[in-house]
Amino acid sequence: MQFTHSYDGTGHVDFVGAGPGDPELLTLKALNAFARADVVLHDRLISAEVLELAGKTAVLIDVGKAGFGPSWKQEDIDALLVDYVLKGQRVVRLKSGDPTVFGRLDEEIEAVEAAGITWQIVPGITAASAAVAGIGQSLTRRGRNSSVRILTGHDMKGFADHDWTALARAGSVAAIYMGKKSARFIQGRLIMHGADRDTPVTLVENASRPDQRILATNLAQLPNDLAAAEMDGPALTFYGLAPRQAAQALTEFKKEHA
Repeated sequence: MQFTHSYDGTGHVDFVGAGPGDPELLTLKALNAFARADVVLHDRLISAEVLELAGKTAVLIDVGKAGFGPSWKQEDIDALLVDYVLKGQRVVRLKSGDPTVFGRLDEEIEAVEAAGITWQIVPGITAASAAVAGIGQSLTRRGRNSSVRILTGHDMKGFADHDWTALARAGSVAAIYMGKKSARFIQGRLIMHGADRDTPVTLVENASRPDQRILATNLAQLPNDLAAAEMDGPALTFYGLAPRQAAQALTEFKKEHA
């Protein structure tokens, strides 16, 4: 259910999911929001192809956050968002993937609600869905796992609080966002709690984009193989899933014929 709240002005905010990067994966609702936007405040990882779909008169503003690097402060983004809307502008707050997954959505909603501004959420395809499609797998499978954990490796303190014993059990599957820098930490915690060192681990870099790369490894080799791969794009880590051979071959074919 999407919530819209009353506001006497003409401004409005659409919190829009940009999907994983392939512009063809945008929803029609997202495109409609783009078409009527006066201002688009977008994350750093939004692809150029997606940004090109914004209206020709829309003002595009990069308010991205870089992991372990220069970033906009969240309170500054909140203030900018409210400022544009109170000036009567229709604003699209464009977030990578789906805005409800690790997108600090609640903080921005609270800011616009405090100003009495109307808003709605336009869901997008999250990275886990795009990446698992890229390796030809399913996030859940009868007889293997009836649930999947969606975690972030960026917040080391929060990540340390997870139920490592449950994650280490055979058949467990986890989709780990922003997990490249914490790969060795993840490996250590899982092995410490009894995980099989041969458990498959797959990383998908730039999911859905022309330069998508797939790294298939296992828990024992994860940090070393990741370092050797020199991945510099956004990557989703699947613990407990290996790519189907056909999916890996298709990725290589697309790269060769790009």
